[in-house]
Amino acid sequence: MVEIDEKTHLEKFRQFIILNTCASYMPAAYLHDTSVFPERDPERGTIYVEAVSKVPLREMRDVRFVKVAEVLGVIYRSKSGNTDLKWRQIKGPFGRLTGTASPNSVVNLLEVGILRRDSILRKIDETVAKVGEDTD
Repeated sequence: MVEIDEKTHLEKFRQFIILNTCASYMPAAYLHDTSVFPERDPERGTIYVEAVSKVPLREMRDVRFVKVAEVLGVIYRSKSGNTDLKWRQIKGPFGRLTGTASPNSVVNLLEVGILRRDSILRKIDETVAKVGEDTD
């Protein structure tokens, strides 16, 4: 797992969640509406949006789509438990994303622009160095 600690825009994290969970069946109208988020119950891997206002729209498969206003935080935990990320608002739509990500989630974080290739290479170098220290 890769440790994540990045400042990012809420929309990028929303895109990541959609890519990781429901991109293949999310209605196009919801996909392009930045105020619509997926949510999921903890038994299936948590997706929870903490917002000033939240209105349920539709449920499909194991995902509930909600329309939100003034997001304060978002929790994402994958079904496998290998990815556990939290976005917390700093100011407006900008926040800090922290937690751990699986290799597949790292690829999706790169895809949506939360992580950059150079930061991933640096994290890999740090991990290799730490593993080397642990075996000495």
